[in-house]
Amino acid sequence: MPKKGTLLIVDDDRQVLSSMADWLREQGYEVEIATALADARAILQRRRFQILLLDMRLEDGDGLNFIPECKRDWPEMAIVLFTGYGTPEIALEAMRAGAIEVLTKPIIDEELGFALERAIHQQKVIQENEQLKKQLKERYSLENIIGRDPRMQRVYEMIEAVADTRSTVLITGESGTGKSLIARAIHRLSSRRSKPFVEVACGALPETLLESELFGHVAGAFTGATGDKIGKFMQADGGTIFLDEIGTASPALQVKLLRVLQDFEFEPVGSTKTYTVDVRVILATNEDLAQAVAQGRFRRDLYFRINVINIELPPLRERVTDIPLLAIHFLKQFSQETGRKFEGFTPEAMRALQVYSWPGNVRELQNVIERAVLLGKGPLVDVEDLPPNVVASLPPVLTVPSGKPLKQALSLPERQIILETLEAHKWNRQAAARALGINRTTLYKKMKRLGLMDAAPPRRSTVSH
Repeated sequence: MPKKGTLLIVDDDRQVLSSMADWLREQGYEVEIATALADARAILQRRRFQILLLDMRLEDGDGLNFIPECKRDWPEMAIVLFTGYGTPEIALEAMRAGAIEVLTKPIIDEELGFALERAIHQQKVIQENEQLKKQLKERYSLENIIGRDPRMQRVYEMIEAVADTRSTVLITGESGTGKSLIARAIHRLSSRRSKPFVEVACGALPETLLESELFGHVAGAFTGATGDKIGKFMQADGGTIFLDEIGTASPALQVKLLRVLQDFEFEPVGSTKTYTVDVRVILATNEDLAQAVAQGRFRRDLYFRINVINIELPPLRERVTDIPLLAIHFLKQFSQETGRKFEGFTPEAMRALQVYSWPGNVRELQNVIERAVLLGKGPLVDVEDLPPNVVASLPPVLTVPSGKPLKQALSLPERQIILETLEAHKWNRQAAARALGINRTTLYKKMKRLGLMDAAPPRRSTVSH
């Protein structure tokens, strides 16, 4: 039977210990036993267990007091405490110390089985959450923002300088330059990293819903508002809220945003109750807000309020030296995700990536590399694996004034020299080859490549009478 999990049971009642261990082995668990805390410590030093089944009263100590030591030295291990003196107070104290289950003796087999299944399930959830946190940290850390271009270096310096402040940050740049990634990096580097990061794409929501989305609403505030709703600002309390495409905000919403940014107070739609929040606000836009202010589409006072710190992201076409770094990064990423083996790019494919203008910036490059990994045969991405619009950016083959490609143009004088030599030697290939300083086989190949085989005069046949 496959093992369900690994257990260490600690109990000084040898009869109970032996009986419990035998039953759990029958259920498919791998079990070790100890009759004292000292023995348990020694066993835990040499191997790891998924679950510790721990009696509360032991001859050499209190199992309840052993729990904090276990959580400190073996934090990944789940602890189930059992006791013959179960009270709500003991159960609460054990749970606070770090136990995930408290069972009362005598222990029923079925009850123990369910407790262990819950413990293993909870342990898996914790491990998955930790892995997810690790992945998020790696994905949104500053180290994962690729670029050595001097303008990107200045962006990194600014992120580190402002991350742990409360100042409002405005991130500007074309679509696809990575504004969301920068916002998350700021949050990850701040003291608010353990609190929520809430992202709102303002341009993706109708004006009638955006205010409710940001500030919430109460039941009956408008048609369809059947219950109270908590807005994004409240959800982000203590953390960071990222408002993308802020240039699309309506004049009415701009007024409310100005108040929130000044006083961090607001009322949900349809409510007169004022709420105060503690949030870091990061905004982004691909518009020229200064021009929008001049045209009367964006409030001047709001513009000055959000433009405290401006991080401007350069378009990808202006940081050509970063394209190989980004392309290789995405190639490794998608190769791992798909299980397909790609080692790099052919020189011609990389040249195409570097001369293309990338109107969609880094996001477009990411999509192009993902397409190449899915459709390409590997191990190198070639021009055939790239979209036609990217390949079309390659400059045409260099031509001479005659309009012929360079390779063809260079072959013209070679053809003329060989032709003249053949004619001078009356098409005697051996003599012509000797005069040209090449062997007869080489001459034959060149004549074939340059189309001189058909230019040779027909051989006269000798007819006997």
